[in-house]
Amino acid sequence: MTDEMTLNAAAVGRKTRFSDRWSAKDLVVIGIFAAAAKISTVLIAMVGGGMNPVSLLLKNMVFTTLLVVMLFKVKQSGTLTLFVIVSTLVNFLLLGGNITLIVPMLFAALLSELLMASVRKAGLPGSVYWGVGCFDLICKFGSLGISYLMMRESPSLMAVVIPIVIIGYVGSLIGLWTGYRSTKELRHAGIIRF
Repeated sequence: MTDEMTLNAAAVGRKTRFSDRWSAKDLVVIGIFAAAAKISTVLIAMVGGGMNPVSLLLKNMVFTTLLVVMLFKVKQSGTLTLFVIVSTLVNFLLLGGNITLIVPMLFAALLSELLMASVRKAGLPGSVYWGVGCFDLICKFGSLGISYLMMRESPSLMAVVIPIVIIGYVGSLIGLWTGYRSTKELRHAGIIRF
């Protein structure tokens, strides 16, 4: 009897902690931004004609911009990780995305969360920008590692993959700048509070 009560109390405690961390509004914002990031990147890829450098730059720029704005809108720790979980699930289930990229993305999200927390604790400005930049960099290196594992019999194919990843990261760096500009404008409009 007491074991059941202890398990029920622990379950209620976990639910309370989760609901204390994120409100329903925050969860809706994370879901909307995850959906907007997926829809916009798919539309850019389709309109851009596939994997050309311009659409690759634009896709990564839009994704990073939306990620920066979302992290300023929902400021709780763990938001980036939850965004990655929702985004990868949508990518895998609806769009047929590669399941092997889930692990590097979760790893990148957790490391970026730690970096953002340490930058905040040190009192330095720009923790979101450091976190998103770290997230994009680790994701790109993780995708290179997965690509190498998949193509290890013919490593000369990596010469094709590396420029694509570099172009994508340049788009992410541009996205950090556009995210900075967007958050300034949204702050001025009163939509985001720092």
